[in-house]
Amino acid sequence: MKKSTASIVLLLALFVFTSSCKHDPWVPTSFNPSPDDTVTTSLGCDPDTVYFVNDVLPIFTSSCAMSTCHDAISAREGVILTDYLHIMSTGHIHAGDPQTSSAYHSLNAGGENHMPPIGSGVVLTQDQKDAIYNWILQGAANNSCTETTCDSTSVSYSGSVVPILELYCFGCHSSTSAPNSGGGVALEPYSNLMTYVNNGFLIGDITHQNGYNAMPLGGNKLDDCKIGTIRNWINEGAQNN
Repeated sequence: MKKSTASIVLLLALFVFTSSCKHDPWVPTSFNPSPDDTVTTSLGCDPDTVYFVNDVLPIFTSSCAMSTCHDAISAREGVILTDYLHIMSTGHIHAGDPQTSSAYHSLNAGGENHMPPIGSGVVLTQDQKDAIYNWILQGAANNSCTETTCDSTSVSYSGSVVPILELYCFGCHSSTSAPNSGGGVALEPYSNLMTYVNNGFLIGDITHQNGYNAMPLGGNKLDDCKIGTIRNWINEGAQNN
């Protein structure tokens, strides 16, 4: 009887163990996590290369990884788009093949499968879709680059500030997305942005000062050059130029 009881206990333990593995996140066969996949490189920027940290992650964090959608807490439909490992696994990224990668395919899908959801106010530009497409096509690496030169002194609203806001902020804080995902804070058009320039919230948020909301929400702090660009534009009068 003792031997039989021990056997039953062993079988139950094996059942519990194997059952607990059924909900492990699915990872595409083309993705094999290693230290090289989680440590970004720091190289001069190649204009023909799409860099995950510089070009792709800001799109996901600004337009997808929001509360009730694909942040770590909401994880809608099990998809988390806050960082490289989660984007690769739960976004079902197939390196080299954008069309079979769910995170890209959904950007052009119809109806309820379209992401960001139709009616949410969050709309990706064609350039942003192309960036994700080309990043996957180029191998979906966890890569980054550092500009060898950075000029934050020759600044303008249209040429310097808007591109930064478009990549890092407008996903939540455009005139169309703000009511649904940006807490009513719209950083466009220019007249709206000036409200947050004049009350100090724009510079306070992006520099992560105490008492302000660290922005981009859930993302990395903007680099010194981008912060300097916005700060210098404000110091020069925040002109609509």
